[in-house]
Amino acid sequence: MAINLKGTGVAIVTPFNTKNEVDYASLTKLLEHIITNKVEYVVVLGTTGESVTLSKEEKKGIVKHVVLTVNSRVPIVLGLGGNNTAEIIEALENTDFSGISAILSVSPYYNKPTQEGIYQHYKLIAEKSPLPIILYNVPGRTASNITAATTLRLANDFKNIIAIKEASGILEQSMQIIKNRPSGFLVISGDDNLTLPIMAAGGDGVISVVANAFPKEFSEMVRKCLANDFNGARELHYKTFEITEQLFADGNPGGIKAALKLLNICEDAIRLPLVKVNSNVFNKLEELVKKNS
Repeated sequence: MAINLKGTGVAIVTPFNTKNEVDYASLTKLLEHIITNKVEYVVVLGTTGESVTLSKEEKKGIVKHVVLTVNSRVPIVLGLGGNNTAEIIEALENTDFSGISAILSVSPYYNKPTQEGIYQHYKLIAEKSPLPIILYNVPGRTASNITAATTLRLANDFKNIIAIKEASGILEQSMQIIKNRPSGFLVISGDDNLTLPIMAAGGDGVISVVANAFPKEFSEMVRKCLANDFNGARELHYKTFEITEQLFADGNPGGIKAALKLLNICEDAIRLPLVKVNSNVFNKLEELVKKNS
């Protein structure tokens, strides 16, 4: 189960063409852009990848393409979560995990489980998973928070639960986990603009959205944090700070897809019920991308 996920992981978008079909040529272009600019790993079929609007066949095709394109150059983390525990267990039993290093599993959304329900959900996943598991706490999307106590309970009870992607925005919660975690358990930022403070508190990296577009600058910032060079990290943090704000101003992944279009990496096509960013945000992103390119 040994895997090093310190540093910058990128929650990759799923590029679509103008017909809203998966654009594999642009996916290759995106992966090459990310990997050649020295990120530590990629995350496929996460929130930013619009996994909830992809068919099972599309998901299989995307994972296969990512595995072949990456070709073992960096680890690949697969998003595999949801609000139907039995369905996730079925997927764990029937998925080909060749080329995959770990699973990122989002906390159940919509159902609003209790902390005991969240624990039992992940307990079953941990017992069935053939790969290490990263918990994913994003209450802004799930309508429920994984408390620090529940995270620590899971981290202590299951050795294959190796990390949490913390996107609660609650710095005190991240610090509670960092202070009390078992040896080797990673705390990974799920908010680009909170990565610096989380790492200053002892966190281990980020699963990033902005690094789709600016992998070199952002991953270097994270490496400086890991090396305790917070003066250098702070300079890079503020270089991408404003653009990161704009990426989320009118929804994710609409913002990052607009930035990638401006960088000529892929179209900004997005599937309903999500829509492209409004013209004001696009124009602001255009200004910031030109400034930072």
